[in-house]
Amino acid sequence: MSVALTKGGNVSLGKRAPGLGVVRVGLGWTAGAGYDLDASALLCGADGKVASDQHFVFFNNLQSPDGSVRHRGGSGGGPDREQIEVRLAEVSAGVEKIVFAVAIYDAAQRRQSFGQVRGAHIRVADPDTGAEVARYDVAPEAGSETAMVFGELYRHGADWKFRAVGQGYAAGLAGIAADFGVDVLQPAPAAAPAPVKPPVAPPVPPVAPLAPPVAPPVPVAAAVPAVLPAAVPAVPTTPPGPGSSPVTCFFDPSHGAGTTAVYWSPQWGVPRQIEACVACAQRVQTNVPPFYTPQPAGYPQPVGYPQPVQQPVQQGQPQVPGQQAQGGRRFGTGALIGAGAAGLVGGALLNEAFDDDPQVVVNNYYEDDGFF
Repeated sequence: MSVALTKGGNVSLGKRAPGLGVVRVGLGWTAGAGYDLDASALLCGADGKVASDQHFVFFNNLQSPDGSVRHRGGSGGGPDREQIEVRLAEVSAGVEKIVFAVAIYDAAQRRQSFGQVRGAHIRVADPDTGAEVARYDVAPEAGSETAMVFGELYRHGADWKFRAVGQGYAAGLAGIAADFGVDVLQPAPAAAPAPVKPPVAPPVPPVAPLAPPVAPPVPVAAAVPAVLPAAVPAVPTTPPGPGSSPVTCFFDPSHGAGTTAVYWSPQWGVPRQIEACVACAQRVQTNVPPFYTPQPAGYPQPVGYPQPVQQPVQQGQPQVPGQQAQGGRRFGTGALIGAGAAGLVGGALLNEAFDDDPQVVVNNYYEDDGFF
């Protein structure tokens, strides 16, 4: 009669089936479509680890090195999905236990677990008679397990015993491989990152370009910042060579030596590199061209006479002959004649003022009509 075990229970094969030299371990389950479960056996030494990857018997390695453990695949329509045969008398002396595990293939990518697996079991039977010696119905504890150790055969002196384990692994078969020292199933170590090369310094632009660059377009209304930056970005300083005289400031030699190299864009000309003092270099870098041109000493220079603004004649408005449009106002022929007469009277008064007779007083009257 078969012995039904619970988790952690064990049974002696020598007592339940005396003289049994070969056992067939059957593993079964019921899963939905798209599930692919695989059974395996690990031959472990006294330290609980496999001696080599060849001591891991699964679908890609169907027997152990000594031939004592063989994977038989499907059961041919029986209650088991897969079967593993163990010849107890031929197991190497260094093997202390044989662990039987089942894992869901590609469970993480397919989002599958033992929570959807039903009727999982492991049983030990006589391969000749088919009589069942012991059975354990496996039930996952968390439901998120993707691999489980169903049971194990282990030495107990000269006897062999079977234990119901039921231990789950959320990391799949890789977690079992890590516990039992199977290298072939462990993930490959991550490749070391390639060394990062230091950035290459950009080339220094030439002092005098071979071809004059195209001047950038001047904005229509460039707003000058109300508050200038407090600090000027670091500008490379070119110390004078031995035996050479220092270069004075480009804008004003009285400022001293030109210790800072900057690019200067004159109002008419090609941008070029010059050497100036720190104050002038700051003015060049923080103002919009050409407003950083230094103010010349002395009286301010005239910038030209104001030109009258010609206003276009609105459509539908008649143009009076003899009138001129100036400054937004039109003057007729009578206004021009009156202005000429006023000029003649004013000239006569000025002549009398400069005569020797001090009794004449000159009154100058200015009308804001655009003529003065």
